[in-house]
Amino acid sequence: MAEKNLEVTVRNGCAIVALNRPEIRNAFDDALIANLTRTFRKIDADDSIRVMILMGNGPAFCAGADLNWMKRMAKYSEKQNFADALALGTMLQTLDRMKKPTIARVHGPAFAGGTGLVAACDIAVGTPEASFALTEAKLGMSPATISPYVIRAIGERAAHRYFLTAERFSAAEAYRLGLLSELCQPEDLDHEINALLGHLVAGGQVALARIKDLIRDVSQRTVDDALVRETARRIAEIRVSKEGREGIAAFLAKRQPAWVPAEEGAQGKPAKKKNKAAAKKPAKKR
Repeated sequence: MAEKNLEVTVRNGCAIVALNRPEIRNAFDDALIANLTRTFRKIDADDSIRVMILMGNGPAFCAGADLNWMKRMAKYSEKQNFADALALGTMLQTLDRMKKPTIARVHGPAFAGGTGLVAACDIAVGTPEASFALTEAKLGMSPATISPYVIRAIGERAAHRYFLTAERFSAAEAYRLGLLSELCQPEDLDHEINALLGHLVAGGQVALARIKDLIRDVSQRTVDDALVRETARRIAEIRVSKEGREGIAAFLAKRQPAWVPAEEGAQGKPAKKKNKAAAKKPAKKR
């Protein structure tokens, strides 16, 4: 799979999607947004792909909106702007709702829509050189389309600060807030991601998809009788599924389940992590 402004590589059940506009720090425009939406859908429909990694080629992850795109938007009517913004919102929703686990590999700036991409991934691993900003207020704009994902990632209180001030914040602050799941030195970035991949391919594909749905559906609900019954129904369904029965049978037989790649089965467990940039994650503030 290849697009002019994207590079997509698939190997060993992992799709690596790289934003490929390094000359403008991988800034968004309408063409890139459309290509990302198509690519996310294609990857999600491919059963041979277990995990997706999203990254940026060159010195930046994604620096937000392309200047030329912004110049075109300045001449759009409200109806045209709605269609344009809806395309960005649809792309982010497509990423967020992928059945497969997604990992953002973050180095350098991830501004505005770039921050939204990071927030819409399930897991984000970054280096100390990564930086973030919700810059829309300084342009007289609002981070509306990315807001559901960023607020979910950093919490409402932090969103008040960073949406309103539009100030840049560091990778360490992103890690403290929960936008980054892991913070590591540049030379350890791929090692950290490979360790995560080892864990993710050990999970059943159907189970991982249902877990993502579970988190989305349960996270904001009150624990009442209806929710108790709903979660019981979900676990009952998966216990009697083909994948669920194989997982239990493999556990009882002390073997790897059928979905684990042969090389992972031989290793027995993912590679150990090394040299974390932060040995202990501070408590999140909400």
